[in-house]
Amino acid sequence: MADRFKTGEKAPEKGTYQFDGLVDGGSENDVTEDEKHIELENGGQFPPIRSNKEAAYWKKA
Repeated sequence: MADRFKTGEKAPEKGTYQFDGLVDGGSENDVTEDEKHIELENGGQFPPIRSNKEAAYWKKA
């Protein structure tokens, strides 16, 4: 199992995931604290960052 997941990929298991960077390497300063943690079900799709719709990396919290 990978340690890092990208926007659009499926969650391997239910749980809390935390933001781990922007895919394009852009500024992370605009990412709010409430966007940095998400809850996903098994098979749920990793989302982009809500505020700017940018693709992100996620890791299991």
